[in-house]
Amino acid sequence: MDTSLDLDPKLEARIRELAERQQRSADSVVVEAIEQYVARAEARLSFDEEEEASWRDYQATGLHITGDELSAWLDTWGTDPEKEPPACHT
Repeated sequence: MDTSLDLDPKLEARIRELAERQQRSADSVVVEAIEQYVARAEARLSFDEEEEASWRDYQATGLHITGDELSAWLDTWGTDPEKEPPACHT
């Protein structure tokens, strides 16, 4: 993988300014930004894949919980006694 980047001169200047203000190298700012972007993109793709799998499962089984059931359960989080998650139904 080629790691050289052709950045807009204005963006390069912003990166250099930020790096100076943070007393870091411009390379470390760029690496951190890329790491954060990749982590967010991976998380979003994982969420999308899980969402698709859930939709396929619902289409195959019809099992679900309602929004009201979910809200009632979430309202008990951190309370005593915290309720168990609602059972799925058709």
